[in-house]
Amino acid sequence: MKKLATYKIVALLLVVFALGLFARELYQHLNLFNARGVIAEDGRLIQDENTQLAQKISQAFSSIAERSAPAIVYIETERVVTSTPHPFPFDFFGDEFFKRFFSPPKYRERGAGSGFIISKDGYIVTNNHVIDKAQRITVKLLDGRTFQGKVVGTDPFSDVAVIKVEAQGLPTLPLGNSDLIRVGEWVIAIGNPFGLTHTVTVGVISAKGRSGIGITDIEDYIQTDAAINPGNSGGPLLNLKGEVIGMNTAIFSRSGGYMGIGFAIPINIVKAVVEQIKTHGKVERGWLGVIIQDLTPSLAKELGIKVKEGVLVTEVIPNSPAAKAGLKEKDVILSVNGKPVKTASELRSQVLLLRPGSKVELEILRGEEKKKVTVIIETPKGGYITSKAEKEELENILAEFGLAISDITPDLARRLGIPPQIKGVVIIDVYPDTPAEYAGLRPGLVIDEVNKKRVNNSVEFFEVFKEAKEKKRLLLGIKTARGRYYVTLSLE
Repeated sequence: MKKLATYKIVALLLVVFALGLFARELYQHLNLFNARGVIAEDGRLIQDENTQLAQKISQAFSSIAERSAPAIVYIETERVVTSTPHPFPFDFFGDEFFKRFFSPPKYRERGAGSGFIISKDGYIVTNNHVIDKAQRITVKLLDGRTFQGKVVGTDPFSDVAVIKVEAQGLPTLPLGNSDLIRVGEWVIAIGNPFGLTHTVTVGVISAKGRSGIGITDIEDYIQTDAAINPGNSGGPLLNLKGEVIGMNTAIFSRSGGYMGIGFAIPINIVKAVVEQIKTHGKVERGWLGVIIQDLTPSLAKELGIKVKEGVLVTEVIPNSPAAKAGLKEKDVILSVNGKPVKTASELRSQVLLLRPGSKVELEILRGEEKKKVTVIIETPKGGYITSKAEKEELENILAEFGLAISDITPDLARRLGIPPQIKGVVIIDVYPDTPAEYAGLRPGLVIDEVNKKRVNNSVEFFEVFKEAKEKKRLLLGIKTARGRYYVTLSLE
């Protein structure tokens, strides 16, 4: 019994010792929390360092939104559209009767978007597609003021437009430097999605330098996961300094709404376009005079090119700036004014942003030798097709003749057996029951002449076709390895 009592005493002492250790650890733990600012002496829960930091970031978002909102505008557009009437099966009375008594109905088509003020005297930047073809533009400010907007100039190539309202002392947004942005950086989008004015969304820069998307001719987009929806177009993308680093322009969506991928035009591109519009009322585009394509690993291997990234020159247009500077086929363009180019889309965008007359230093690879070449940029002969929309319109008209065409790339030439010395465009499709099919044209044939004008590529083809589209007749020169012949196509 005495031995059992001794064991109980020892066990009790061990329990007391363990409780003492637990109490000491708990005390130290509470003191540690108290030192970090989690629990006060009276037991009240307070914030730790991380929570305080999160609150500071939240306050920064709120501060930027409050400071920026007055300079962000809601844009409403309006135009009168004539609907196309259904034709009557029998026109007994003639066209004049129907014009007088059965005029096609007209209705008002309305649109909406966003914009931001860049000068106190009323200059506002927005997307070209927001105000395109608008007959009336209404600009609304956060403070309730409403103005009528006047178009100063537009640039379909970059989808940038400048409008102006008659006012003074307006709030403005500071413009940042989009070359300094970093992937992962916090950004804020403010705009008017679905007409819900001054909506604020937050995200990060998901990627930069996005191109080849097919939205506009000049593509160097900032990609963000900040929610962007219809109506956000033309609104600013801001950094945590409250500077505009981009203009929200487009979304990737399978539903028509936000899916986590939005695109903004870098503000440096916007600034370059706005400066020309304000100074000249239009944007003058540069022309290099080369046909180019991406340098793929397989092409590099076949051509014996030792670099992995660059833009392959497949053709140099005679008497062009590139030809005068000595560029040659199979040259690889590595950089423009020291800025590396990885894709044909990047190079095209950079050249389009240059003004005619400017000097450009290209770094090229010719064989195994790297060289620097100075090119003086010119204005394209015959002018540019003004927008992707115009090109699509021309392609649709060409489809009425029954044709779809493409540049002759090395890959196409190899697959279709086109000799390397043949220049022009290649027919890639002939539609059934069309003039092209009736004329015996087929995919793989090369067109090197349109309405008595020689063409070396698709740019020249569409420039000539643009002049001839109203005639509804085409005279095409077809080039083969065995010779040439002519074909006429008519929509009459």
